[in-house]
Amino acid sequence: MIQFVAKTSWQFLQCIYFTVVLLLCFNFIVTTPALAAKNSGDLLKQTPTEVTVSLGNAVNELKFEPNHLEFVAGKRYTLRLVNPSAQKHYFTAKDFADNIWTQKVEAGKVEVKGAIHEMELKPGAEAEWVFIALKPGKYSLRCPIPGHAEAGMTGDIAINSGQ
Repeated sequence: MIQFVAKTSWQFLQCIYFTVVLLLCFNFIVTTPALAAKNSGDLLKQTPTEVTVSLGNAVNELKFEPNHLEFVAGKRYTLRLVNPSAQKHYFTAKDFADNIWTQKVEAGKVEVKGAIHEMELKPGAEAEWVFIALKPGKYSLRCPIPGHAEAGMTGDIAINSGQ
């Protein structure tokens, strides 16, 4: 009889523990989407800070102008990319792109949503990349066309903590 009571008490405690864990998980599941929706709505209401980067220039120098970009985590930005040169260039910054949330990219009459890692801009092209910086860190920027990075078409991007 003692063994049965002890076993029943242990099962009762396990049942209470399981119930408490379920309630906590349910509370987390119900609360998290609401908080996420509230926070993302607040972020999307931010007026984006605009930053313009030129890929090359009118005299065909192989460089990004500016070649050092700084953003703050938790802030919304519009990165305007322009290519005034006579040749195509790429804006390649995969690690940076993995640490931001892209709202959209617009070029001409096309709007692209989702993960973006690289953009090709043909001569005279312009693109607008709207994003929210997420993870602080330092990231590299380059144009992977053979000879371009070697000639100086490189840069760095910093996302600073938003405090």
